[in-house]
Amino acid sequence: MTTYPIVERKYFISEKIDETQEVLIIGMRPEDGKPNSFDPGMFMMISGIDKQTGEKHVARAMSIASDPSSVNVEFFVIKNPIHGEHIGRSHFADVEINDPFVLKGPSGQFRFDPNKDKKVLFIAGGTGLSPFMSMLRHMRVLGTNADIVMLYSIKYPTEIIRKQELAEMEKTLNLRTIVTVTRPAPGDGWTGQTGHVDSSMIQKYATDFPERMAYVCGPLAFVKAVKDALTALNVPANRVSADVWG
Repeated sequence: MTTYPIVERKYFISEKIDETQEVLIIGMRPEDGKPNSFDPGMFMMISGIDKQTGEKHVARAMSIASDPSSVNVEFFVIKNPIHGEHIGRSHFADVEINDPFVLKGPSGQFRFDPNKDKKVLFIAGGTGLSPFMSMLRHMRVLGTNADIVMLYSIKYPTEIIRKQELAEMEKTLNLRTIVTVTRPAPGDGWTGQTGHVDSSMIQKYATDFPERMAYVCGPLAFVKAVKDALTALNVPANRVSADVWG
């Protein structure tokens, strides 16, 4: 596994997309115009910079959604994050194009090598899709043919992040994506899978799960439940890689 130097660099907001009711997509460009070296799945520590004092805000860890070959970096941000019992408005909700930030990294052991793991199971919860998007984009750049089944859990049908790009990836990659909605409502038009990811859902969509390396990312409760489901299916711990946010 490659060891990357931890580097602190200045970035500027280059893109801000109101992707869904709950999620923003934030793009950042580096001041020096150089791409960052990292493996898909890794994260950066991000600090805002006070426009008046120039002081850095408290850093927050965020998974990179972009491909390592991209000069700009992309992140999926919850507009109103919940941390424990405290509910707060994300700092990113109020940023403007060209606002400065400091990124420090890369960090993390949640990494995927498509040349090593030829059959994988990705299980994402909400913005936990972010590292998987980096992995998928990397595979698209490499032209790899790794066999991927991805279970993607969201609360509402309208919360699919990068919906069109995911659909396009299913055509160009050896990827099968199953979206499951945990809070379906009458009249929302959703006819797909519903409910939380559990052992039966894993067995249904990844019948050959014992042959696959499992990667899991999402909030703590989601990751714990999925890991318990995989344990119930007798998937060895060394066949599961997990990353937690929130």
